[in-house]
This record gives sequence, C-alpha cells and structure tokens, in this order.
Amino acid sequence: MPERFVEASEIERDAMTEPPRISRPVPAEAIAALKAVVGPSGYIDQAADMIGYCKSWRDDWFGKTPLVLRPQSTEEVAQIVKICAAQGIGIVPQGGNTGLTGAGQPRDDMTDVVLSTARMKAIRGVDTVNDTITVEAGVVLKEIQNAADGVDRLFPLSLGAEGSCQIGGNISTNAGGVQVLRYGNTRALVLGLEVVLPDGRVWNGLRGLRKDNTGYDMKQLFIGGEGTLGVITAAVLRLFPKPTASETAWIAVDNPEKGVALLGHMQRSMGDAVSAFELICRPIIDFLLSGVPGHEDPMPEPHPWYVLMNVTGQGAPGSLHEPLSEALAAAFEQGLLRDAQIAASGAQAAKLWKMRESLAEAQVAAGGSIAHDVSVPVSRIPEFIARADAALAAAYPGIRHCAFGHVGDGNMHYNPVRPVTTSWENFRVERGRINRIVHDLVVELGGSISAEHGVGRSRLAELAHYKSPVELDMFRAMKRALDPQGIMNPGKAVPM
Repeated sequence: MPERFVEASEIERDAMTEPPRISRPVPAEAIAALKAVVGPSGYIDQAADMIGYCKSWRDDWFGKTPLVLRPQSTEEVAQIVKICAAQGIGIVPQGGNTGLTGAGQPRDDMTDVVLSTARMKAIRGVDTVNDTITVEAGVVLKEIQNAADGVDRLFPLSLGAEGSCQIGGNISTNAGGVQVLRYGNTRALVLGLEVVLPDGRVWNGLRGLRKDNTGYDMKQLFIGGEGTLGVITAAVLRLFPKPTASETAWIAVDNPEKGVALLGHMQRSMGDAVSAFELICRPIIDFLLSGVPGHEDPMPEPHPWYVLMNVTGQGAPGSLHEPLSEALAAAFEQGLLRDAQIAASGAQAAKLWKMRESLAEAQVAAGGSIAHDVSVPVSRIPEFIARADAALAAAYPGIRHCAFGHVGDGNMHYNPVRPVTTSWENFRVERGRINRIVHDLVVELGGSISAEHGVGRSRLAELAHYKSPVELDMFRAMKRALDPQGIMNPGKAVPM
C-alpha cells in the first residue's frame, strides 16, 4: 500500500487519560488475600494457564495479569472487590470472553486481576406465572434458552456465541442478536440485577417487576456498562410464550434498497410475526462457501444480496407457511425480490441460521476484516452502504466489500476485507483511517458507532471524538461517583 496510508491516524493521536491507577504490580500480600477468598480451586496464577483469559478471540487484544480469580458466589465477589478497593487494584470482570472490543482483557502492566464469573452457574429460580428466570452471571446463554424451553417458554436473546457467552457479559455489553426486531436487545429483557459495587457493597435489585416508578432505574447503569461501574452477579430475565409456529425464508434481492422495502412490506403483511430480518451481501457468502467447510449455497444461482427472515407465532405448526408464501408472492409481484425459498424443515432452517452464525469465520478465512458494528435509521441503510463502499473503494483500491446485519433494527456489521494483494499486517494498520471514513458517515447519517458490541478499548478514542462534551462529562461524572478510584475495568468504555 502507499506509504501515506501507514502513518498514525488522527484517532490514534487523540489525547486520552484514564482514571487514577497504580503504577506497580499487584502486591504479594494482596494476591495471597485474594487467593484465600476463593480457595485453591478458585484461582489461576500460572502464565500458561491464564493465556485464555488474557487474549481476545478476535482482533488481537491481549494483556497480562498476575492472577485470574474464579469466585463461586456473590459474597466471594464482594470480598475480592473490597480487597482490590483497599489496595487500588484494577479488576477486569470477564464472562465467556467472546467480546469483540477488547473490554474483557487486562492491561499489559500486571496491575489488573481478572475476575471470571465462569463458576457462578446457578439458575436460582423460574417463575412461569411471572414469566421470569433468575440466573447467576456465569450461566451460558444457551443454558438459559434451554431452561426456558424446558418450561415451555422462550428466552429470545440469540447470537452466534450463545454456546459459550455468559449472561453477565451479555448484560454488560447490552448484547443484541438476531431477534431484536421483535423482542428488543438485552436491555429490554432484564427486569432486575444483583451487582457488587466498586467498594464491595452488594446492591440487591433482583426484582421481577415490569413497573417500578420509585426513582432512578439503577439497573440501567450496569446494562451496557461493560463492567466499569460494578460486577453483575445475577439477573432476573423476562421470558415469553414459546412460539408454536415458525418459518424461515432465504430471499434474493437486488440491493439494500429492495431489502429495506421488503422489510416494510413483510411487517405490513405479517405484523409482529416478523421476528428476525437479516440483510447479507453476496461477497461474504462467497467467503463462507470457499473458506468454511460444511455450508452450501441455498440457491442454484448467485444473487447480489440476500435476506434471511424468520416469522414466528402462537398458531398451529405450519400455520404461518401460507401467509408467508402469500406475502412473498406479493413482494415478487411488486419487484421487491428476485427469488425466495421457505425452509422445508426445521433442519433446513437451522442450516440457514448456521450460515448466518458462521459469517465471522468467513471473514477470517478471507484474510481478515476491519469490523464495524454500527447503526443508522433503517431508512438510511442503503445510503450508508453505498456511500461507505464508494469512499473505501476510492481510498483503498481492491478492498472487498462485506456488509451484513440486523437491518430490521438498523444495525449493520460493515466489515471491509483486505485486498487480495495486501497482507493483513499492512491492512490492519489502516484500522484508524478506515474507522474514521466509516464512522464519520455513520454520525452524519444520525447513527451510532457501536450498536451492540460496546466500546471496550477498540472504540474508546472514537467515543471521545464523536460524543458531545456534555455527554462525555455525564459519563465521567457517573464513573467518578460510583468508582472514584477507577478500579472497575480501567481503561475501557469511558474516556476519562
């Protein structure tokens, strides 16, 4: 690439400071005290065994820690936090370590301990009359889905990492997923929380109430807070009636304009039955088919764009097939789609959704991408994609366009893949410049630079660049009020 592209980006030069932090390794007496809290089976202190807790699974975020703590109860978490508060030790709360922004990794100077919630795995109770489930932070998302299914209910949060991500991390990042269109993101699914505060006190907000108008809704501070204001230890979650009818369709469309128009048509035709609506460009399907084994093209001929849609309801099994067929036929007559296939079985539907879940692997197989998790008003998605594609093609000839996402809620994963003639090492240094091109456009269109992945480390400087001074002051005031020492997940999410 031309030499001018490898200079430090403007974003990387943005001045940032962190909350007060110690400049020495964690004292030996503090390590001994922390080990005593959790016992021999509750900590890891060998470097080789801690690697998995210090490195992100994507984007190369890495840090170092002298100690990984694996408490088994809220009381143990509280004792850990009290010791760290007394010594000014940074605490990095960590769930399944499936995050995408570097929020779950320690810094590299051995001044943080990692607090993993992996052993806090209890499902404390299910209330089928109130339609709630109370779980500890370390319960894997798939296990919550299964527990709900076991009592004929649905917990609708669903994402690619659901077999390994933990609910505490999902809440801390306000995870989205494929069913936000109908059920909302994680924030809409949480009724109550239990949180260990930065001074070690425990706030018990485990209330399963839909209405509580007694002052500030404190749980909202911790949902999406990325562990910077406290450690979530348990939650009361909403359950829903389990759908009894479900249909999945794979639909070919000409362009994002037609995809957005199709969304409006399907919602007018089928209302709230539309539970998921994913827009996917053809190039990433090619990356998937050539680079990730076990997938096949759903249609005999390629098309420029696709929609993967799910409709659900409470009718008899199969009762949605005819309404869906009629709605798709009407869309075809209006020129909104090229072709459509309704999955003939649950197994075929699962294969289609497996393709969607494997798109992250497809980008790796294609040689690496610069990931963007952005949102714009649904009406402006086509404009965003067209203008971003053109801007990046002009700046980086040969760049491969890659866009997919939850178009129903305006959230697109816009992840350009390196040119085939450029190494990943030379492409990755362009992250700052590429981010600036994409995020300037997102903000111009009234959007957000992070729709569901959070801020972590990777978006920290950009948050400082794009947020207003008033909003940044509000963030900092809240951080300093609850965590005056800055020990909770330092250097993440809040530009100080």
